[in-house]
Amino acid sequence: MTDDDFAVESAPGLAKRLPEGETILWQGAPRTWPLAKAAFALHWIIAYFAVLAIWRGIALWTERGLVDGIGAAVWYVGVGAAASAVILLMSWVMARATIYTITSARVVMRIGAALTISLNLPLKWILSADLGLSADGTGSISLRLKGDTRFAYLSLWPHIRPWYLRQPQPTLRAIPDAKRVAETLARAASQATGAIVNDLIDTDQPADLPSAAIPAE
Repeated sequence: MTDDDFAVESAPGLAKRLPEGETILWQGAPRTWPLAKAAFALHWIIAYFAVLAIWRGIALWTERGLVDGIGAAVWYVGVGAAASAVILLMSWVMARATIYTITSARVVMRIGAALTISLNLPLKWILSADLGLSADGTGSISLRLKGDTRFAYLSLWPHIRPWYLRQPQPTLRAIPDAKRVAETLARAASQATGAIVNDLIDTDQPADLPSAAIPAE
């Protein structure tokens, strides 16, 4: 996604115009299907209902006959399809309401479908960033912050690293071409803090798991 993707707004994803000299390096948003998998475990839900449909279908087939077996399987498939549709709709709404921005001085996360908030994270606050990649190139970048900076886990969900409850890490979730975005963040952190940034490491680890550290100082 290029910087022009949100050009219809005067200041896309930003509560205020940037100070003079600060520039937007990248803007993007989560993709619906990867977000549904990462935040709601959609692939596991689909697998769960598929197993139920097969199991109950075979069980009733052997007990009552083919018609009852097919009926049971179809019922579970329908329930699973309805649940998946709700999850996809929620993910689509969340993705549409989200804009992530990396500038030469900060990371800004405009998030929230019902109640929109803007999270402003100066690069000097970021201790390091962990990149998790999927096979299709989408991934998530979790930001570990310095000092005692804390955020309410539920208020940021799903834009937060899963299970890190004691030290929540704001996360750019399910973004396309995540490695390139991580490299952009690394360069910005290096230029903003004068730090030497380690090269990113290619791995095939699932998104939302650390695969490479990007020290900010």
